[in-house]
This record gives sequence, C-alpha cells and structure tokens, in this order.
Amino acid sequence: MLKDYESFLENLNRVQERIDRAIVAANRPEGSVRLLPVTKNHPVAASNFALRAGIPCVGENRVQEALGKIEEANEGVRWELIGPLQSNKAKKAVESFWRIQSVDRPKILTALQKRAEDLDVKLRILLQINAGDDPNKSGAKVEDAEALLEYALEQDRLETEGLMTIAPLDRDPSVARSCFARLRECRDRLAERFDICLPELSMGMSGDMGEAILEGSTLVRVGTALYGDRKYK
Repeated sequence: MLKDYESFLENLNRVQERIDRAIVAANRPEGSVRLLPVTKNHPVAASNFALRAGIPCVGENRVQEALGKIEEANEGVRWELIGPLQSNKAKKAVESFWRIQSVDRPKILTALQKRAEDLDVKLRILLQINAGDDPNKSGAKVEDAEALLEYALEQDRLETEGLMTIAPLDRDPSVARSCFARLRECRDRLAERFDICLPELSMGMSGDMGEAILEGSTLVRVGTALYGDRKYK
C-alpha cells in the first residue's frame, strides 16, 4: 500500500531505471518506451501522484471503478481503459476515457462508433490481440486480427493507433517474450497489408516489461512496481 508521494517517486525512479536498461539492451532510442501507471484498486491519489510526476495518462481496468475516480482526480489526468469492455458500457467509456486499449471484437467497435457519433467526438483505440493464445486472457486471435482491423478502419469516429496484448502468466520469461514478438510481427504484417502506421505496441507489465521492451513495446503498463500490492479498493 503506497502512502505518500515520496514513496511513489522512489518506485517510479526504480521502474524508469528498469525501462532505461531494457532500452539500452535492445539498442533502441532513448525515450522510445513510455510508462502507463495502472491505478486499478488504488485510490484516486495514485493518479494524482502520476500527474504530479509528469505522467498524465493512467490505466484503469474497469469502467465503473474509473468513473468515481475521474470525478475526484486532479484536472489533467488522462484515463486509458485497459480492461475488458462490455458493449452496454460503451457510452460511459467514450465519455470518460482518452483511449481504450481493450477493443477485441466487432461488436465493441460498432458500439464505440455509435457512441462517438452521438457525442460528436473521435476516440483513440488499440486492438487487443491474444498473442499468447492464453484461454485466460481477453483479445482477438492473431488469425482474426486482419479482419478486426479492417472493420476498425471502416469506423470513421475511431482512430486505431496500434495493438495491445497481455502475456500468459509463466515463470519462464521466454513465454512472455514469444508472445510479445508475435504481437510485433502481427503489427508489422497489418501495417504492410493496409499501408498504415500502427505506432503503438502496448505490452509488458511489472513482471515482464524487460522482455516486452526487447520485442518492441512502446508502452508498458505498470501497477504493482509503482504502487505496491492492490490490497484495497
């Protein structure tokens, strides 16, 4: 449980050092990987800490949990949905989130497009792909990614910026790395097939961010390493 801003800064420095080391190991440019603090099951202070440290975007897993925090958070926080989205919560999601990373089926694309039309806005999205073929994880199958992207590109109110995945939980780091490599290869194929830029690869969390960065992640989603165990709601 994180109690104060100073403790957060200490954790943030350690996480950033890990990111920087992985960037060097991958021979990638400085600053090529951004950090998304994940505030799920933490109080609104967690998002305010991130903003105070110069990180405007934070990730939340559940629409309902995020709504209360959004009302209380300091002005300037940008909220990203990284957990599963049901179509009946699409309206609230479009109203409340700066970007939705967990779009994994045409039904959700249709619902988001309709709500964005109603609100006269454009919405940033990522397509979630189950690149590790993990039955316990959400996401479209890799073989369905092309059809999903094609449908996404037909929705003029949605801006598809890239792909997201969650690696299978396994003690062998090669399992996560293989998953991340597969997402990158999927992204590259899709970008060539549709002749578009898909710059964002959201992959890697507290336990596997190093493997993700080695395979091309541009955004790592980190909760526990920043805020400690999620023991309260």
